[in-house]
Amino acid sequence: MAEVLSVNRSLRIPLDELEWRFSASGGPGGQHANRSNTRVELRFDVASSPTLGPRQRARLLEKLGPSVRVVVDAERSQSRNRALALSRLAERLAVALRVERPRTATRPTAGSRERRLAEKRRRSEQKQQRQRPRGDDG
Repeated sequence: MAEVLSVNRSLRIPLDELEWRFSASGGPGGQHANRSNTRVELRFDVASSPTLGPRQRARLLEKLGPSVRVVVDAERSQSRNRALALSRLAERLAVALRVERPRTATRPTAGSRERRLAEKRRRSEQKQQRQRPRGDDG
């Protein structure tokens, strides 16, 4: 296993900054599940991490809070749960660090306007067909 958790191109977290906790996983599995500490809890302290830059720290604190916690008990093996926890933590951090471009407003295209109006006409006709016919014997 690598000595760093690679989140994205600009962030690599040393594994000694992560706090691991192991406990017994619930559910089926018989004696193995009752005796083995396969459930993995992984914590990353965003507020006091020396690895993060000021902008990265501010962004993570805003999106995820002072501490990020991942719990995995999907597999029967502790090593597979550890690998899953690392990948989930990296994914959560990467998503929180992603900067989305602001949407620039554009005018609707001619085709989209025509489709919208055609749908309105179709709905209008459909609703008119549901009404009672207006007869002369009324």
